Amino acid sequence: MKRIIYREWRIPPARYWSLIGILGTVIAIGALAFAYMEHEGHWVTGMNNSVVWGTPHVFAVFLIISASGALNIASIGTVFRKPLYKPLGRLSGLMAAALLMGGLLVLVLDLGRPERLVVAMTTYNFRSIFAWNIFLYTGFLAIVIAYLWSMADRKGGPYNRPIGIVATVWRLALTTGTGSIFGFLVARQAYDAAILAPMFVVMSFAYGLAIFMLVLMFSFREEGRPIGDRLIGRLKNLLAVFVLGVFYFTLVYHLTKLYGAKNYDLVGWLLLDGGIYTFMFWVGWVLIGGLVPLGIIYHPVLGKNRGWIAAACGLVIVGGLASMYVIIIGSQAYPIQMFPGQTVLESGFMDGVQGQSAPYSPTIPEVLLGLGGVAVALLITAVGVRVLQFLPESLADDVLPADEETLAQHTAEAQA
Repeated sequence: MKRIIYREWRIPPARYWSLIGILGTVIAIGALAFAYMEHEGHWVTGMNNSVVWGTPHVFAVFLIISASGALNIASIGTVFRKPLYKPLGRLSGLMAAALLMGGLLVLVLDLGRPERLVVAMTTYNFRSIFAWNIFLYTGFLAIVIAYLWSMADRKGGPYNRPIGIVATVWRLALTTGTGSIFGFLVARQAYDAAILAPMFVVMSFAYGLAIFMLVLMFSFREEGRPIGDRLIGRLKNLLAVFVLGVFYFTLVYHLTKLYGAKNYDLVGWLLLDGGIYTFMFWVGWVLIGGLVPLGIIYHPVLGKNRGWIAAACGLVIVGGLASMYVIIIGSQAYPIQMFPGQTVLESGFMDGVQGQSAPYSPTIPEVLLGLGGVAVALLITAVGVRVLQFLPESLADDVLPADEETLAQHTAEAQA
């Protein structure tokens, strides 16, 4: 094992500033979209009395849970003492903070009255999961900053693992809290399921790792820094495990719903008759976000090609956005059963209307605001690796520390 050396991202200035310019342009367009919606009111969006959380919330929740998942790499190296992952800890912490800030920015700007955020931060109703999340989000950011200090400063070395343990517990609580926002809502049939909390945890592992792998591979390829096949193989196999975990919780969620006769119509609508939501579930969530990436990763030829591995990561991200769309918007579009077994003759909120979902179509300003949050997260990452030493100089196989499997193999060869 050689000494791991960290240094700044030193791609040519022309390429770097082009990247910054593209991200800055996307952020500016997102800001204009926010200004337009703020000035005109939310009637210019696709949201209505039934669907009150639209496409910006899809991006925001996706980025927030991905922030927790991105920190998983640092936790594996520090808390679980896997030396192969320790050189990735700094980038893992930076991306966790960046993704959280991008997601929270979209969340705040989609509130309709973002200036009233100060009320939410000074007046708390601790019987509401939203009040808990104020502390979970801000606490997560503070812990990640402390975690990064312990990894970068020699004086912080003794505190690295204790802070890592706190960060691991906190990020699990954060993702559980985010999933509980929906799981604790009993008014919506699709939301009312406690399993959404652990399902969001597993989703965060998959989506955060997919984003982390794309950023890692892109940044190293642009500068010509080496990454060993051993590390890429471990990361892609870990991604496959997390994707399988998402499949498991998705299956259990629907089986749980089917166990109660009152939810037969809901599950039938979502899986068969939900229109765009059925399409997003089977094609986006299951096929693009799950089966195809797994097929690529476990393919004997494609699974060894880094271009195809990057494609698998991209597909997992697309599938993650599709899953958030189905969970957040599809669950609102299904009509509320105000009086089970009875027919509601007239309601402006689509309540009790059997076989008909509430209308919702994403508008361009909503999509642009969400993309602006993604660009903010990437911009923070790009500036961070440029000005500070977050990236290892090399992740080649002969530089990385040996893990237990490699040591056991070497020991067996020596004994033989």
